[in-house]
Amino acid sequence: MTVLVDWQIRAHCQESQMIWPFSEELLNPVSIDVVLGNHLMIEVMDSKDLIQIDISNRTEEDPYMLLPQEFCLAETMETFNLPSNISAQFVLKSSRAREGYENLLAGWCDAGWHGSKLTLELVNARRHWSLPLYPNLKIGQMVFFQHAAPLRDYSKTGRYNNDATVMGSKG
Repeated sequence: MTVLVDWQIRAHCQESQMIWPFSEELLNPVSIDVVLGNHLMIEVMDSKDLIQIDISNRTEEDPYMLLPQEFCLAETMETFNLPSNISAQFVLKSSRAREGYENLLAGWCDAGWHGSKLTLELVNARRHWSLPLYPNLKIGQMVFFQHAAPLRDYSKTGRYNNDATVMGSKG
């Protein structure tokens, strides 16, 4: 298994829309940054279910504020189409971690996962300060791994393909 470097990530994105939209400015030496999308799923009183909210009108100056210790699901702006020989791992940007954001480490993306925005499990680890969330906030980065194609990839076995928005648990 090998980690893809910048020119390989670019080639896959341009040839097969492995990430769409692709932005050259987000490319790093061995990863690509991803940004927050337009929807969150948040907790509300008296319901164990999360509700989806639209934050498309939020900005850096007027963000949605994630309260201390609050949990939410968020989506990336990018849609992913992984080929059968490439898997990926989401990692939080170190700048976001230093500000108090936490990701709950469910960021593995199997080969063949396609047509979906990545759902992120975010927590505000701060005790006293809220953290801003708004579309296009650089939240993390994707690292890609090239390997032999499995006998059955995620396009055949996965439940989270073609999720066009943030998605709660499917059990």
